[in-house]
Formats: sequence, C-alpha cells, structure tokens
Amino acid sequence: MKVLILGAGAVGLSIAARLSTVCSVDVLCRPRHAAVIQERGFELTGIWGDGVFPLSALTEVPAENRYDYCIISAKSQSTRELCEAHKAILAKAAVVSLQNGIGNEEIISEYSSTVIGGTIITGFEWRGDAQVHATVEAGPIRLGTFPNGMDQAAEQLVTLFKQAGLNVEASNNIQSNIWAKTLYNCALNPLGAILDVPYGELAHPTTWHIIEQLIGEAFQVSQQEQITLPWQNAQEYLTYLQEVQIPVTAEHHSSMLQDIRRGYTTEIDFINGAITRLGKTHGVATPVNDTLVNQIKFISRGS
Repeated sequence: MKVLILGAGAVGLSIAARLSTVCSVDVLCRPRHAAVIQERGFELTGIWGDGVFPLSALTEVPAENRYDYCIISAKSQSTRELCEAHKAILAKAAVVSLQNGIGNEEIISEYSSTVIGGTIITGFEWRGDAQVHATVEAGPIRLGTFPNGMDQAAEQLVTLFKQAGLNVEASNNIQSNIWAKTLYNCALNPLGAILDVPYGELAHPTTWHIIEQLIGEAFQVSQQEQITLPWQNAQEYLTYLQEVQIPVTAEHHSSMLQDIRRGYTTEIDFINGAITRLGKTHGVATPVNDTLVNQIKFISRGS
C-alpha cells in the first residue's frame, strides 16, 4: 500500500508517522520541514506516542507517481490549489480529506471519482521544525465514503489506520460527522483566537452566550441543508460541547490563533464562513457568525 499526504503540516506529518510503520508513505510539506526530516527524521511526541520517524519528505511530487491513497491534510484554503497541481495523481487514487470545515470534499470530487471524507478532533502543537506534540483527543478519527456509505477503498483505509495504532472508526454518514466537527470549530476556534485563551475558558457565561448564538445559527443552516446530525437540536449539542468536548480539550489553543501568530491565512471561510455563505443561500440570518468571520479577517488581514 502506498500513500501520499499532500500539504502535510502538524496533522499530516503526525498521520504519516503512524502510517509509515505499516505502509509506504510520501509527504509533501514545507521545505524547512522536509530539510529537517531528510537530515534527522520527523519527531512526534505526546498521546500518539514518542518517536523519530524517517519519512520520505518531498517538496515536489512527480506527476508519474502512483498512490493507492492521497490524503489531503492542508488548510482548507489550499485545497483547490493542491488539487490543480496534482490532478494527474489524484485522478488515479482514492482521495481523502482530513481537513477542517465544509466544502473540501466537494472540491476534491472534481478531481477524483473516489472521495473519502474524514474527521479528526485531535490537538497538535509545533515544538520546532519537523517536531510535533499531540496534546488532546476529543474522539476517534472517522472515515467514510463521501457523502455517505462505506465502499471498499474506505474500508481498507480504516483497516490501515487501525494497523497503524490510530483510534479510528468507519462512518456510514461522514457528511454528518464533518458537520458535527464544524459545529465544534464554529463554537471554539474563532473565539479562542480572538480572545487568545484556551478552550476551557470559553465556558465562562459571557462567552458561552456567544457560543449559544453561534450554534443556534449553525443548526438552522444545517436543517436547511437537510443534514442529519447526532443531536436533535442546538441545546442537545451545547450540552455535549460543555460536558464532553470542552473538558477534554480545555487546555488546547485554537488552530486559528496559531495560524495568526505565524502570519498564515486562517480557515475561517470554510468554518464560520461556510455557515454564513450557506445561510445567505437559504435566507437564514447568521449575524453572530458574520461578526466572528469579520473579526478574524481583520486580525489576520496582514497574512
């Protein structure tokens, strides 16, 4: 089995490290990470185990290369660009999105006939070039044929992840899982970045009131999109967020905050921005999500 990970940042390199123990893996990553990996390997620490992994790190992927799976783990704003640059490879592989937000799988489906959606709610922090620390895990990785079902390619990928020692589950409705993760990100990611606090502090009554409104709007949009979620209504999800998800990720800092600090663009257009965009399509007002989108874009305007 041969796997290519495109846009391998902290998530992609960590996945590659685990998969490299059971199959052949190439990673396309930033040149500074590739240089370190080629010299001394990729260092992973934390809840996924500690080790140094001699990955095959590339800064370009030859178009003639063939892979069984291409996993895209890049920031969502890079999805189209990556697909265009590697469309010859993607056309011959099962392509997997392990990304934040809504809309990635739809883009990928223009380049591959086999699209696998995925969700991962695990915290990763950079500790240096080609050094990542896995901090928290709020649930299993979920993989499934997009938008729903499980075909042979998805089943084999789940098996591969399990062999690599990853906490993974097959999903017959991955679109629902993607929306469920987006709710979590809508609630915590931009607020954590704007206020520069870990997720646990967002349970304070003043910020919780904002979260209630964010999730209320997102649920209205999901109903118009006819998405079946694991929760019957917004209040059910808010209870789950407060009692389950926030406690296990209380010390985690927003990925948007990390992007802003590094001068990178954020994924806001695929998270809260997706809610506002779809809200306009369906005539659903999303003023609180609109406000956070504008605030994040103001903060990161120099990126």
